[in-house]
Amino acid sequence: MPQVLTTNAAIVCPHGGIGTTTPSVPKWQINGGYVAVEGDIGTLSCPFALFPCTGYLLTSMGLNATEIDGRKVILVTDFNKSLTGLPLLMTEFHQTFDESTPAPIPAGEPAPPPSEEMADLSRPLIMPPLQIFPFSITTTPTPVVATFNLTSTHPLRWMLTLINTTLNYDQDLTSGAPGATMVPAEGRWDTPTVALTVTLTPTFVAALTSGTHHLFLTGITRRGLSDYAEARIEVSP
Repeated sequence: MPQVLTTNAAIVCPHGGIGTTTPSVPKWQINGGYVAVEGDIGTLSCPFALFPCTGYLLTSMGLNATEIDGRKVILVTDFNKSLTGLPLLMTEFHQTFDESTPAPIPAGEPAPPPSEEMADLSRPLIMPPLQIFPFSITTTPTPVVATFNLTSTHPLRWMLTLINTTLNYDQDLTSGAPGATMVPAEGRWDTPTVALTVTLTPTFVAALTSGTHHLFLTGITRRGLSDYAEARIEVSP
């Protein structure tokens, strides 16, 4: 089973920023690192100057029953993201593994084996990893259309995040927005392979203003593992 997450873990944002977690319940240590619980916060030393990932708030997917003072323990496979909505890659190094289950086990009885989807520690695959779309505000009359191919044996959902590096904001586009549509919609991923088409109207893209903007498509498995791909929209006057 997956390891619990500790303050010794390597936590990295897509830009290569290194995370540092502050433990709010510093009671359980593994190899000198405190075990993280839901609600712990962290900072990221993100090198992306235009719109850096500054930190994160750890959340549990509720896939285990382990708690400290009533707070769910975070697993290294729990999907987590930066405050800007980008996926975090979390890696542990200790040799202690979590063997808890979604529900308590009666005394004296062995733990049941994990289901196939919980035992699957394979990250999803999203292709292509990078797409680039030049767009001229004055001469481009057609929409920007990006297609991503997602593959996983046990998919859960996808999420789409826009990073506007000129106006300095991030936007969750998973549920769409005026001028931005997705097919299939609403983060739906219910088959092992799916082709996701993102369509942005010329009006939507022009409103981003001049600069390079980033769409991050993140796919998440039922175990909580993730992968992402990026589409860059290079807007010129």
